[in-house]
Amino acid sequence: MTVRQNLTMIAPVKARTLYHELLGHDGPHEAAVDHWLGRAGAPAYRERLRTAAVHATAWWADEPPDGPTLVEELYALGRVADVLLLDPRFPCYLPLFTALGMTPFDGVAPFDPFLHEIAEVEQAEDPRAPIEVLEVRHPGLMLGELLFARAAVRIRAGSAHAERGVADRFPLYWTFRRADRTTHDLSHGWGSNSQWRTDFRLDYRTPEGDHLNVAEDGSVDGRPELGHYKDLAPEERLLTPAERRELLRNRCLLRTPRATADLAASPGWEDDLFPFAWRLPAGEA
Repeated sequence: MTVRQNLTMIAPVKARTLYHELLGHDGPHEAAVDHWLGRAGAPAYRERLRTAAVHATAWWADEPPDGPTLVEELYALGRVADVLLLDPRFPCYLPLFTALGMTPFDGVAPFDPFLHEIAEVEQAEDPRAPIEVLEVRHPGLMLGELLFARAAVRIRAGSAHAERGVADRFPLYWTFRRADRTTHDLSHGWGSNSQWRTDFRLDYRTPEGDHLNVAEDGSVDGRPELGHYKDLAPEERLLTPAERRELLRNRCLLRTPRATADLAASPGWEDDLFPFAWRLPAGEA
């Protein structure tokens, strides 16, 4: 029975169930994915996912406090995607998520931090050379206007725009797992049940513009109207406003931060960064 045929059957189950099933399989994941989809009950499950597909209403604010909420279910699906992407053949990645109503994209050019996750940097001789996408390692996914997963890309760029060893090695935030890179995720360090209360980061691309991390209410600049950077930790205050915006848009830094010497006084400062509540100021995309 195919993935799409299985979508017509039975009742919905949690994505975390599929995640655990994938971890329990050493071989190909096709059977586990088909088995989960066979129990997922496509119409009801996909209808629930479509609630998140449009930015027009703040649907996440109206969710019941006792979960799992839709943002938590999206987070669990993101964990599933991370596991499936560990297989370089990606045999289940697109069949699963397109069956759930998502649309793949490769976005070969031009580079767009909303759509692209930098997996590898080829350093151009000219430091001013703009970022150029050379290869798409795996496609991204959109759920309507909602970004579900960025496309992984290999790029060429001058060091003024993206540095090899930083843009492709600095920790990725809002990310649970990558095969060859440190990641930081709000679920890390929590117990077997508590970790699944993590919310998915909600980024929307609409005709009016991009909207990043919309379910949060922090500021990438802290609270400067109060005369100080309330809500920003010391390491975050050492990043320039442009660097903090770079991190929010790219989910990592692309270049060595200006305050490298001061940051070096706090070993592991990257692990202490907490950008998860950051939002851009109103009107800034």
